[in-house]
Amino acid sequence: MSAESGERHPISPRRVSFDWRGTPVHWIPDEPAATHVFNVLHLLLPAGERWFVKVFKEGLPLVTDARLAEDVKGFMGQEATHSVQHSYVLRHLAEQSLDTDAYTRHVDFLFERLLGEKPPWRIPLPAGRWLLYRLAFVAAIEQFTAVLGDWVLRAEGLDRAGADAVMLDLLRWHGAEEVEHRAVAFDMYQHCGGSDPLRYARRIGTMCVTAPVLLWLWSRGTAYLIRHDPQLAGRPRYSLRAHNRAVGEGLLPTWRELGSAIPRYFRRSYHPSQEGSSRRAADYLAASPAAREAADAAAREAAQGTGAAEGTAGAADRAALGRRE
Repeated sequence: MSAESGERHPISPRRVSFDWRGTPVHWIPDEPAATHVFNVLHLLLPAGERWFVKVFKEGLPLVTDARLAEDVKGFMGQEATHSVQHSYVLRHLAEQSLDTDAYTRHVDFLFERLLGEKPPWRIPLPAGRWLLYRLAFVAAIEQFTAVLGDWVLRAEGLDRAGADAVMLDLLRWHGAEEVEHRAVAFDMYQHCGGSDPLRYARRIGTMCVTAPVLLWLWSRGTAYLIRHDPQLAGRPRYSLRAHNRAVGEGLLPTWRELGSAIPRYFRRSYHPSQEGSSRRAADYLAASPAAREAADAAAREAAQGTGAAEGTAGAADRAALGRRE
């Protein structure tokens, strides 16, 4: 539902594609640190968003509200597409001699084993209870993706810096869809999570784990990319100073923008519709080169399907007329 208009818009995946052949490793010119802070997304999201889909597929039978079930299916479709498109970027990095396998194996372990179908370390939680914790983790992570998505839609500093147009379109298309479906994971958890105060306590507890783990994964991921970047051999490692300089130039979100998302999420009255702008997201999706191309392709397929159906119906009519004659 749009927070600005109160209207409900369907959530559906867009079959986008991107051509990475002209995108350099340092796609923000002369800004390797800022580039690799963003590139951590490509390390985390292929496995992370596959995991989102898996968890929601397990939870979908618990949803008794038809509208929410429809949104959950749309969310799953969008997240599956995000996972695939970020995987293509990893392949592109590997083709430029920046191998990420050593890091992504740890990410795979996190989502597939530690957050898999069974609780880790034989924690004695029933399967249904563990699923609720996993749904709560998805909702907590989606709080940050919504904030980042809205930020990148507003990040004029990336345009001023001459960031690669294809990468910028990927990030903004993804960010717009994160804003578009920003409430689905939260609503899913609230719907399935049982009654308060336990539901609220679980929501707070999972955010208290999610925020520091994401910070650790991001800093480690950035350091890994800089250390293994063949174009930075012998250059300084990732530093807070370089990060803060990029923040000051508008190339990265401020610590306050990210950190303030946590206390908002802690409010009992909180709902993710308060984050970002549905109108801004919709405007970008209408202008995005990749999203427009996907929409045009879908329209052509629909037109071809209609034409084929009309041709079949016409042939049947002609055959019936021939029989009558």
